[in-house]
Amino acid sequence: MDTVLGWLDSISFWHWWALGVALLILEVFTVTMFLIGPAIAAGLVGLLLLIVPDFDWRYQFLVFALLAVAASVVWQRWVPRNPTPTDHPGLNMRAQQYVGRRVQLHEDLTNGRGRIHLDDSIWIAETGASDTLAKGQTVEVVGSDGATLKVRVV
Repeated sequence: MDTVLGWLDSISFWHWWALGVALLILEVFTVTMFLIGPAIAAGLVGLLLLIVPDFDWRYQFLVFALLAVAASVVWQRWVPRNPTPTDHPGLNMRAQQYVGRRVQLHEDLTNGRGRIHLDDSIWIAETGASDTLAKGQTVEVVGSDGATLKVRVV
């Protein structure tokens, strides 16, 4: 067993830094934001090994595992609280892009629910009340719930 795992005793800080860089390169290609934590952990273990050169490899892997989990948890909590500013906040939320648009009904909305035509699509629309809106009335999109547009009479 010692001969098989003997190479682990020769791990240096450069190995950990190389692992961190490799994980960052993989992250660039996967864009999952999942490999950031382990990459940071590998860099920190490399720094620790630079400071304490005779640090046992078993503890190196333990510290790496703990730091990778901790860094991943911190990262996953930090990202939603600090979104990247953008000039197109509704880019991949098509229904949100219609908020504020006005459209004439091509068919009745019965019991507050029906279909509306916006651009080249037909959307499910609801008013939030059980009233009936007649064809030809103008409604404004005020919000969305998934693929359902929330509308109100103008």
